[in-house]
Amino acid sequence: MASDETRTEIRTKTRTEAGTETHAGTRTQGRAGDGASEVPGEASATRAWTTWRTRLLILAIVLAAVNLRPAITSLGALLEEVRDGLGMSGSIAGLLTSVPPLCFAVFGVTAPRLARRFGPGAVVCAGMVAITAGLLIRPYAGGTGGFLAATALALMGIAVSNVLMPVIVKRYFPDRVGSMTGLYSMALAFGTSVAAAATVPLTDALGGHWQPGLAVWAVLPALAVLPWIPFVRNRKAPAPTAPSMPRPEGERSAEKAAEQPPLRITRSRTAWALAVFFGLQATAAYITMGWMAQIFRDSGVSAGTAGLLLAVIMVMGVPLAFVIPRVATRLPHQGPIVVVLGVCGLAGYAGLYFAPVGGAWAWALLLGVSNCAFPLALTMVGMRARTGAGVAQLSAFAQSTGYLISIPGPLLVGVLYQHSGGWGLPIALMSALMVPQIVVGVLAGRDRTVEDEAGR
Repeated sequence: MASDETRTEIRTKTRTEAGTETHAGTRTQGRAGDGASEVPGEASATRAWTTWRTRLLILAIVLAAVNLRPAITSLGALLEEVRDGLGMSGSIAGLLTSVPPLCFAVFGVTAPRLARRFGPGAVVCAGMVAITAGLLIRPYAGGTGGFLAATALALMGIAVSNVLMPVIVKRYFPDRVGSMTGLYSMALAFGTSVAAAATVPLTDALGGHWQPGLAVWAVLPALAVLPWIPFVRNRKAPAPTAPSMPRPEGERSAEKAAEQPPLRITRSRTAWALAVFFGLQATAAYITMGWMAQIFRDSGVSAGTAGLLLAVIMVMGVPLAFVIPRVATRLPHQGPIVVVLGVCGLAGYAGLYFAPVGGAWAWALLLGVSNCAFPLALTMVGMRARTGAGVAQLSAFAQSTGYLISIPGPLLVGVLYQHSGGWGLPIALMSALMVPQIVVGVLAGRDRTVEDEAGR
């Protein structure tokens, strides 16, 4: 009888304080003759399960991030060979370099809806499959149309993963937004730079034909599929805990926010500033990835060295993409970082115009610093909204709108290059776009959230 009373008292206290049953490792159990006791075996197993899933999720995020740019930079390194092989004009090649932001804008906006229906893990996993298929098909699709279609398939997978990365970080690691954003931004920069540096040597090692040199990059997304498989059925994206554990407060808050009407995101000035900033930095990034190697080659640099210079630009993002988000989350206003990155970009473009060969390595370093506006933009997406639902809306809006803004840039560079016969006008265009990027970046960096500006 005393045992039953003890068990009832313990259960009542637990339900009153927590509102649900306690963690499996701290659950009490009344037994006849000895009252209540803990179950350390269950606690240890639960902690091991939680640790394993957390580490697997971090690995999955890193591998996915590595695959978000090689489809683009590998093509930039071999753009001249692809143009000759497919018979492309400069304008068509410019259109090809505009395909990434177009696909990111069109497909990225669907990511939140797909995540709500299938779960973010399933969508990212499917995205890795699409990247794999697209990279395998496009070198052998035959003709410009097939090449563009296969490229679009790969970019579709990249687009949805682009949008969902900040969402996954906000929901799974709400107390480590800066460090986790830095980690996957660093992995993204690493994959970008490796593809830029290694594509030409790999192509030479595979016989000198551009088709296998591009197709070989399908190996990485195929590997990235594997760690996402355990998260495919996780539709609500709670913290990576065992099924028997209680749901954390972060998940309950996310679900409560999801039940509220969507934000009227277009009423937020911060959202618009962030979208334009994202678009202008994306313009600079895709011009760099699509054309910078060709700029160096036309200036007299060898193909291999041009690929290395592009790799230097991209590899600067590896350490800085980890440092900048951590610094940004400690500042009330991210405007000073925006200004520093913009000034580096202007200096790099000026050097590229006046001494493209003599100071090539210095200009590559400066442009690499400037390109780190991308991880800064991702960090601000996570900081400019309070809830997971708000981050999802802001991420989709900023990235989709931003990529729409960036579409004309690479295409216009190709047109200017073809009709002027040189790189003076394209470089002037890149420099001119850096000024409004600084202005809207300062506005987007102000300490406020879209929930405060956008009425429900």
